[in-house]
Amino acid sequence: MNRSSRLWSRLARKDAASTWICSSCSNGRSASRNHATPLFMTSMRLISNSTRGMQNNPAPTMGQLRAPFKAKNVSTLYYTLSIILGTVAFSYGSVPMYKMICQTTGWGGQPIKAPGHGGTIIEGEDPSERLKPVTSAKRIRITFNGSTSDVLPWKFTPQQREVRVLPGETALAFYTATNKSKEDIIGVATYSVTPAQVSPYFAKIQCFCFEEQRLNAGETVDMPVFFYIDPDFVNDPSMKGIEQVTLSYTFFKARYDKNGHLTPTTG
Repeated sequence: MNRSSRLWSRLARKDAASTWICSSCSNGRSASRNHATPLFMTSMRLISNSTRGMQNNPAPTMGQLRAPFKAKNVSTLYYTLSIILGTVAFSYGSVPMYKMICQTTGWGGQPIKAPGHGGTIIEGEDPSERLKPVTSAKRIRITFNGSTSDVLPWKFTPQQREVRVLPGETALAFYTATNKSKEDIIGVATYSVTPAQVSPYFAKIQCFCFEEQRLNAGETVDMPVFFYIDPDFVNDPSMKGIEQVTLSYTFFKARYDKNGHLTPTTG
């Protein structure tokens, strides 16, 4: 009995020792649990809120991402089309603009149209008065040159190599054009005068330039040029020493576009 009582007494003391915790350790464990619990709960709340945000604000679709680029591409397309249309319109109007400017200013070696023949008429002046030869001046040698573009199967040559005229004296020259192909072709001619500084004084009365010249297959035609050198040529100090002037024509193959404008072609 004594042994049994002692054994049970020892076991009871051992269990009490194993379950007994001092007050300091107990307070530390409680405090740690109290401190750890709010941090854990805060983290859980943040994860929960971020998940809800992702659900409320889903990722943008491919269509939404492409929308700004699509608008930018449309604007670029409009700018490109505007440039193309402007270039086409300018090309259609370049020939008549070139003709008008050059005949008005003599720029680029282009002769000025004579007064009374489509040119400028000075008020109170009789155009025929300017067609009086200046007999005291030296005659000017006028030479002629003719050529065609590579794609135009024509033969185009002047009938005379040169003429000599006085300032104020009219002169008539001829060119000959032959269509060497087996089809009808439309040609347009441009012209220039060298030296270029003489062009303001080189006035044409009749000319075939910048106008439609249709030649049938194998056809040959004569094309006249009626012109004169303005009498003011002798009064210009910058014309001193000029004794030779060259009139050049070049023919280009042409056709009518869909708007009815006659334009040169390259093929």
